[in-house]
Amino acid sequence: MDRQADYRRMIKQLLYQHTQIGYSHGEIERLAICDAANNSYLLLAIGWDGNRRVHSVVFHLRIRDGKIWIEEDWTENGVAGELMELGIPKDQIVLGFHSPFKRQYTEFAVA
Repeated sequence: MDRQADYRRMIKQLLYQHTQIGYSHGEIERLAICDAANNSYLLLAIGWDGNRRVHSVVFHLRIRDGKIWIEEDWTENGVAGELMELGIPKDQIVLGFHSPFKRQYTEFAVA
C-alpha cells in the first residue's frame, strides 16, 4: 500500500475516534467530513449549546505534496501528537495554520 493510502486510512481512523468524544454541555455532535478525491478531511462540531448555535471546525487535515497538512486545529492536546502516535513522523506533518516563516521554528516539516 502506498503512503498516501496509509495516510488516508490513519486520518479516517483519527476522525472516527474524535466523533466518539461527546461534549459535556449542549446538544453538540461531531461530524467527520471526508473528501478523498481532494484529500481533505474535517471534523466539525454542530448543534446547539442552549440558545447558541454551534457550527465550527474542530480540525482540518489535508494530504498535500505527500505530507499531512494541519490547516486548523482546535483540539485540546493537538492533533499533531495524535498523528505521531499513529506512526506518522514529524517530517511528514506540516503545521499549515502557522505562517511559512514561523514553520521553520517548529519541529515539524516546513512544507
